[in-house]
Amino acid sequence: MLSSSTAVIAETGDSWFNCQKLKLPEGCGYEFQMQYGSIGWSVGATLGYAQAAKDKRIIACIGDGSFQVTAQDVSTMISCGQNTIIFLINNGGYTIEVEIHDGPYNVIKNWNYTGLVDAIHNGEGNCWTTKVRYEEELKEAIETATGEKKDCLCFIEVIVHKDDTSKELLEWGSRVSNANSRPPNPQ
Repeated sequence: MLSSSTAVIAETGDSWFNCQKLKLPEGCGYEFQMQYGSIGWSVGATLGYAQAAKDKRIIACIGDGSFQVTAQDVSTMISCGQNTIIFLINNGGYTIEVEIHDGPYNVIKNWNYTGLVDAIHNGEGNCWTTKVRYEEELKEAIETATGEKKDCLCFIEVIVHKDDTSKELLEWGSRVSNANSRPPNPQ
């Protein structure tokens, strides 16, 4: 799936920690933004990267909470005829925030993400959506996205358990939580 003619956009959060483990072939682009921890940045970044790098197919990994912040950019992606593949990781919340400071505000309203993208598509342009829950379904979706739907914007919603979190995010969240809870420096 990854080649010199693809680029990966990794959203802030567990997508970033998981994408760090990818073995990227030479020439494969890779973008992430962790410095400011700005959730939602990747949807617009995916749009912009695809416009600027027409020779690459963009593959974005975006959490459901982050996607809710900037979902409307999918409309422009479809209008521009982009053939991006978006993996929306649906775990029902702001997992990165849960690991830093848990609370009921980190549970988000679950959207019908594929239905939303289908509504945005509205039969205009090339767009394909699917929802997967199991590994075999994911493999089939990837085959479809890289095969018969290679000229479409492909939106693949991946349903995962809310506690399916990388050990790296667990460690990072614990460190940030500890740093946030220390008393201020009395300078």
